Amino acid sequence: MSEMSLLAATFPGLLYAAARGDSHPVMVLPGLLAGDRSTAALRAVLNKLGYDARPWGLGRNRGPRAIGPRAELLAARVEALFAETGRKVSLVGWSLGGVFARLMARRMPDRIRQVITLGSPFMDDGDATNAAKLFEMASGTRRDDGANRALFVELARPSQVPSSAIYSRSDGICAWQTCREDKAMRRESIEVYGSHCGLGVNPSVIYAVADRLAQLENGWEPFRPTGWCSWAFPAAGHA
Repeated sequence: MSEMSLLAATFPGLLYAAARGDSHPVMVLPGLLAGDRSTAALRAVLNKLGYDARPWGLGRNRGPRAIGPRAELLAARVEALFAETGRKVSLVGWSLGGVFARLMARRMPDRIRQVITLGSPFMDDGDATNAAKLFEMASGTRRDDGANRALFVELARPSQVPSSAIYSRSDGICAWQTCREDKAMRRESIEVYGSHCGLGVNPSVIYAVADRLAQLENGWEPFRPTGWCSWAFPAAGHA
């Protein structure tokens, strides 16, 4: 049996072993040209595990067109969720959604509990994703224009918010090397098996996301899979 077949066969076991939550708010951000329907399954599982998982509510992710030229629309959504619950918000972002989640962590660290990215090319140099042309078409901007260059320079700098980057060497869309964290305090990379388009429904990803979300707000520790679940994670730690 292949590793992927074994993963599918043990799906119920991985979810049964997943950590339970403390009901804090979690916003899930979709990838390029995707909307909240694409994250519905992930949010449903997280809600069953005890998290208050919410959609981002900004329609399809069309880059700056979706979040506002200065990310003000997304910032307002995060602020509203923080005000409603009175608790810091964890952000889970798939692909481009993870890029924007990191942006919020840098700009509103007092509102963000942690960031978890799924196949997000935040270390992208402009040529490390097969979706570059699609991004330009959807966003109405060029990858190499001044605003986008400045964005990726900002994203590459460490944030004070804990960050976990989940990636796969068999991603197929984004170069996996650009989806990992550099070594720094409270930053980590977690490797899984699977494709880019399947990350949001991948049981090992869901297990890792639940484990990260279940940590105490001020007690972050690196991901350490143990026991029979550890086979699903080829690597974890500092890149």
